[in-house]
Amino acid sequence: MNPIDTLFQTLRAAKRKAFMPFVTVGDPDLAFTRDLIPAVAESGADLIEVGFPFSDPIADGPVIQASYTRALAHQIKLADIFATLGSVKPGVPLVSMASYSLMFKRGPAAFIDAAKAAGVSGAVVPDLPVEEAEELSKLAADRDFKLILLVTPTTSPARAAKVVKACSGFVYVVSVVGITGERAKVSAGVPELLARLRTMTDLPLCVGFGVSRPEHVRDLKEIADGVIVGSALVKKLEAAGTDRAAGLASVRQLVKELSGALA
Repeated sequence: MNPIDTLFQTLRAAKRKAFMPFVTVGDPDLAFTRDLIPAVAESGADLIEVGFPFSDPIADGPVIQASYTRALAHQIKLADIFATLGSVKPGVPLVSMASYSLMFKRGPAAFIDAAKAAGVSGAVVPDLPVEEAEELSKLAADRDFKLILLVTPTTSPARAAKVVKACSGFVYVVSVVGITGERAKVSAGVPELLARLRTMTDLPLCVGFGVSRPEHVRDLKEIADGVIVGSALVKKLEAAGTDRAAGLASVRQLVKELSGALA
């Protein structure tokens, strides 16, 4: 069974929710990523979303855009990313956040095979329209690799039904209209969106975009199956600059605080 399915089965049986932090592979360099991923796992992550740096932002806010720029400054290649991920054993599932452009250039089947070999259990593909997802969905299903697409507050009910049908593993529910980044509070429309999606799928619903504080996590605890936090963590690393020890320490602390809010 795919590790993502195993995780959510275990969490549901224990009546727990998943905490999923996001990290950019290669920010500020690949050596740091090899230290960061296990540190995040040890601090309370249930699974980790690993961002594959990409030069053309899709829905990424300025914090994650900047982290991709820092990583790409080292001219890292897809092979370097897979090698780095394959060298770590975090003990929790890894999910890539990757543009379909990267998959297409490598070849979708070859990308999935390389990702699985590197210990990645699924992929969030933010720029893949559901109308064009059938081929990738089949390739992923044949390889027991999870394909996760996004549902946003502006996704129509008819289109949302198509999106969740194409998904496996879990559904990525975007909490706000717009790009990633910290917000003051969780959107008031999230409960209604999640309730509507519950009528369409039994897959876990994980909420991201704008989730950055323990109070946000507590707000989502009773209605979502998982919470995804990205910009707030990446911002900690940016603030630490060249002080790697300080960066790791600050990320560890924030992961503990945020995952603790689900307890």
